[in-house]
Amino acid sequence: MASAAISLILLSFSCFILFTRPAASQNTTIVQGEQLKGELSANNGMFILRFQATAITETDIRSYLAIFYTYENRYPVWVANRDSPILGTSAILIIDTNGSLKILHDGGEPIFLYKVERPCNTSATLEDSGNFVLYQANPDGSKQVLWQSFDYPTDTLLPGMKLGIDLRTRHKWLLTSSRSSMSPASGSFTFGVDPNVTNQLVIRWLGDGYWTSGPWQRGRFNLLKDSSLNEIYKFRYISNENETYFNYSVNTATSIFPMLRMDSEGDLVGFRSNSYYQEVSCSLFDAGTVTPEDGCVQQKLPECRSPEDIFKFRAHAGYISYNGLFEYSVSENLTLQDCKAKCLSSCSCAAYASKYKDGTGCEIWSSTAGFRRTNSDDQRQIYFIDKGNKWWLWLTIAVGGFAIIPPVFSFCYALWTKHKEKGWKKVDQKTLLHELGGNATERQEEGENELHVFSFEIIATATNYFSTANKLGRGGFGPVYKGRLTDGREIAIKRLSTTSGQGLVEFKNEAILIAKLQHTNLVRLLGFCIQGDEKILVYEYMPNKSLDFYLFDSSKKSILDWKKRFNIIEGIAQGLLYLHKYSRLRVIHRDLKASNILLDEEMNPKISDFGMARILGLKESEANTNRIVGTYGYMSPEYAMNGIVSIKVDVFSFGVLVLEIVSGKKNNGGYHSEHLLNLIGYAWQLWNEGRGLDLLDPILKEFCPQNVLRCIHVGLLCVQYHATDRPTMSDVVSMLSNETMQLPEPKQPAFFMNTAAEEPDIPESHSDNCSINQISISIMEAR
Repeated sequence: MASAAISLILLSFSCFILFTRPAASQNTTIVQGEQLKGELSANNGMFILRFQATAITETDIRSYLAIFYTYENRYPVWVANRDSPILGTSAILIIDTNGSLKILHDGGEPIFLYKVERPCNTSATLEDSGNFVLYQANPDGSKQVLWQSFDYPTDTLLPGMKLGIDLRTRHKWLLTSSRSSMSPASGSFTFGVDPNVTNQLVIRWLGDGYWTSGPWQRGRFNLLKDSSLNEIYKFRYISNENETYFNYSVNTATSIFPMLRMDSEGDLVGFRSNSYYQEVSCSLFDAGTVTPEDGCVQQKLPECRSPEDIFKFRAHAGYISYNGLFEYSVSENLTLQDCKAKCLSSCSCAAYASKYKDGTGCEIWSSTAGFRRTNSDDQRQIYFIDKGNKWWLWLTIAVGGFAIIPPVFSFCYALWTKHKEKGWKKVDQKTLLHELGGNATERQEEGENELHVFSFEIIATATNYFSTANKLGRGGFGPVYKGRLTDGREIAIKRLSTTSGQGLVEFKNEAILIAKLQHTNLVRLLGFCIQGDEKILVYEYMPNKSLDFYLFDSSKKSILDWKKRFNIIEGIAQGLLYLHKYSRLRVIHRDLKASNILLDEEMNPKISDFGMARILGLKESEANTNRIVGTYGYMSPEYAMNGIVSIKVDVFSFGVLVLEIVSGKKNNGGYHSEHLLNLIGYAWQLWNEGRGLDLLDPILKEFCPQNVLRCIHVGLLCVQYHATDRPTMSDVVSMLSNETMQLPEPKQPAFFMNTAAEEPDIPESHSDNCSINQISISIMEAR
């Protein structure tokens, strides 16, 4: 391989800072009750076990128990506590009086390498192969292996180590890359046996295929041709009823051990003949210099990126602003290589960098970020994509611009005149801020109840640039995404679709309305974004999704026991009571349904989606509208047919929702073979026959019968045909909370479909205008 590549590898190793180690000890074994003093050396002198301290900063010093190869001791071949570093240098390796092998250190619990179940006589030896083994002494003088480091490889494969799986215990032997040259913690690349084709080796990157050796045939990997993995390393394949694995061996007289190490960038680096060789590297694959025949798997890039972009990043030291910053969670354990891939997958990413001094963590920036370069070595390296000198492109744009400005200006003026004549007024940020009464602020100083104005860049980075992986669903408004702000807070983002049946009216209505409503059973609006054609609402994130996600799914509805269901019913009732009576505005939701009830981490309900809500004056009891909105199965008859809006519209929807929660069934289904009853009709029939409990979801085993019957009773009172017969939400809350309160008998409900009974006169022409499949309708003219 090229000497330049080898030099880079050697340079990266030198970043793992070593303190001066003690003079070599001839000890090869630790016995029970003894602690490691200095070093433990193999008999042949090729391997040494010792504690190694790494200085990340002057005050951040981390210690690891590691095995080093004496011919190349800049990087360990095995680390005992790679993901549990010890802060400081107080670590001690000891075999305690019970025979357990453990690491003791100040200020923390012991780290057990092996904990014996019952006291026994043990000792630990560093063998000539580099394997650190804990033995139990048997009464007959023989030794039994209790634990060995070869069963827990880190990032280096030595002769005799296995790559595969123990079929009895399902324990896997595989290499896992380090996170960086300064941190031996587990990274994102693994090297082991392919779980789908057990006679081939595979490298995986974050669980996805990155490289494969091809199947083992006639003593060779068939994709590797003349690779040194076939020629130098004498691999063999073992497969039986107990285990399946690959390993390789060397001549016992070998003075320099060959070994394979997986680095943090997913390359397999070999050490043999006292030199380094790059045995496997797929980093050049997308540029065309490596072919699929070499085993590399092509990585997917978005259409906005070309394969050449992989090599256009240049490192610069300096300071960068927080504008356009998106920070990935520490829990994702991203390496610098992962961070580069994240940047490449985002079309607006212009720079990336590790967050911490040890090369871990990930931050990416859009082109809006400001950067100041310095010459100090103390500043972290930030990688910018180099666009090259594009003077000719700017010249072309300038010349073309002068040519097209006049016609573009004329076209824009004509458009502006046309919209002005129609009286169309676009909702912009200033207009919305004015109508909110100054209750919104730019997102700089946090306030608990303030409505924030988010920039589009913040929203885009929070959702990983509206990645499909972040998409939660889609409604009439448009797609909904999950996002994470730079402070770690999770949010839900509704993005107005240009093809949405709902539009600027609903957007403005929801932003203004929710900003003025504060209740524990209403979803909280955190802010909004209006930039160009983008109209976005930002909500608190509800981790348990919506009620319909559980209620109508046979595999998930068991999560909702009766106690949770009754709590949800009560919570919805309290939220509606606040909207109808106690808020500063009298609000009619008009689209109450299971999919608009969101559940927080404790399964408490929160009413959402106020885009269709209607505000009544405090002295108004009802109003008329020519714009009918709502969802089939939840709309009251006086509203669907005559456009009459009152609080009883929501009461009807609440009644339907109560019956759905009790039964676990949708209202617009058929529940009687002869009469084609919907859920309301089915509940009414069971109630009249004295079989109300038959409506209860059969999956529920523990419940209070009186409590269930009271909920059904309240639900039927809420869905009565005449609005005047329905209770108010104040009455409903009292009925649910006061078990001694006498309830009136319900009258025949609306939309009762039993042909043997006297039906209310509902013209067919109106039923066809309601939306179906739980999709909210936006505009419907009443007749």
